[in-house]
Amino acid sequence: MRVVIIGTGYVGLNTAVMLAYLGNEVTCMDINPDKVALLKQGVVPIHEPHLDDVFLSVHQDMHFTSDYAQANIPEADVIIIAVGTPSLPDGKANLSYLHQAAKSIAQHLGETFTLIVNKSTVPIGAGNWVEGIIHAYYQECHPAEKNHNFNVVSSPEFLSQGSALRDSFFPNRIILGSEHKPSIERFGKLFEPIQKQNFQVPAGLVRPEGLKEVPFFVCDLISAEMIKYAANAFLATKISFINEIGHLADKVGANVDAISKGIGLDPRIGQHFLNAGIGWGGSCFGKDTAALVAIAQDYDLEMPIVRAARKVNYEQRTWVVQTLAERMGSLEGKHISLLGFSFKPNTDDLRDAPSIDISRELIKRGAIVTAHDPIALKNARLQFPDLGVIYEDDFYTSLEKAEAIVLLTEWQEYAHMDWSRVPKALVLDGRNHLDHQMLRTLGFEIIRFGRPFGLH
Repeated sequence: MRVVIIGTGYVGLNTAVMLAYLGNEVTCMDINPDKVALLKQGVVPIHEPHLDDVFLSVHQDMHFTSDYAQANIPEADVIIIAVGTPSLPDGKANLSYLHQAAKSIAQHLGETFTLIVNKSTVPIGAGNWVEGIIHAYYQECHPAEKNHNFNVVSSPEFLSQGSALRDSFFPNRIILGSEHKPSIERFGKLFEPIQKQNFQVPAGLVRPEGLKEVPFFVCDLISAEMIKYAANAFLATKISFINEIGHLADKVGANVDAISKGIGLDPRIGQHFLNAGIGWGGSCFGKDTAALVAIAQDYDLEMPIVRAARKVNYEQRTWVVQTLAERMGSLEGKHISLLGFSFKPNTDDLRDAPSIDISRELIKRGAIVTAHDPIALKNARLQFPDLGVIYEDDFYTSLEKAEAIVLLTEWQEYAHMDWSRVPKALVLDGRNHLDHQMLRTLGFEIIRFGRPFGLH
């Protein structure tokens, strides 16, 4: 099929590469000309495992543009909207990019039926809003024509950064919000290879054992939009729940890792998202829980569980600084090294990363902060040049003067470094990721969240 994808962030680019690999004619449209220039050169502007290799295998068959007039919209069978919807100060989603995309689509629509798929995370009912914009602007741009031969559907994405390409090829479900039969049929045809899992897997990726067919669930458009918010709110709440239990475990002398394993063995609960630590960050959980609360306020609902999940999560960042102060006294002039700056491993994304808030508070208290990350420091230097953090590319150099070492991101590299080369310091493991017995043997003092000091 001829597919146009608007927006080349994590969702748009991974989706585009996946669809191009499956043999579709894919055009990527992005209003950022610098990003488009990189893509034309075969350079992936984001860090995502395996994306570079698969992208290079299909790059010559893809098209890239920052001009809607050159985006092949009139000939498109399917247009996928994957633009950003960042948070506004009141927590609501900023829909300006979505509004611009809708107007531009309307301006360039052709005469044949076009399926418009919204993958951007949007407020409940935004799909109908987008369809209304396209209808109205189409009439404005083409007053002599009566063609309304298009339909807007919702298909929320469930990609995890660090495994986004894998999630694109091997999703755990495909959700479609539509009651329009031609749209359901066209969407189903486009994603049939993913649903049926009848494609040859790209080099470097491995199909999950036992995956023979992906569930394909069709519902109404508004329910599909809410599924996305509900899923992210539930996962965010699950993380905050185990962190709240972790604080109690500290007080009573229990081990939160044992608690996580014990309750996770219950299939109704499961093991995933029960890793206690400094909480979540990134582009989804914070933004989507804030949006869900804001949407609910419009209907006089409070969403107390989601509010509590947010409160617990952001207090974890304060806990890191308070714990260091309790153990070290005044932080004025103390050398503190942060291991990991991205919000999670296997990505260079710094959106809502705990490292940013923690760095600001440490520096506010007078600490000298050095940060290391295997991937994300390039973005850190570009996005936070005035944060006051010393960005150090070499792991061992970043720890030379450290009086305290704080692990913020559970990169596998940190578990396998030669810690005998690191000067002895206080280690606060914010992700319960390191080999604490080994570190204690080497003479390090260890602080773990939800696990009392000295408990192995």
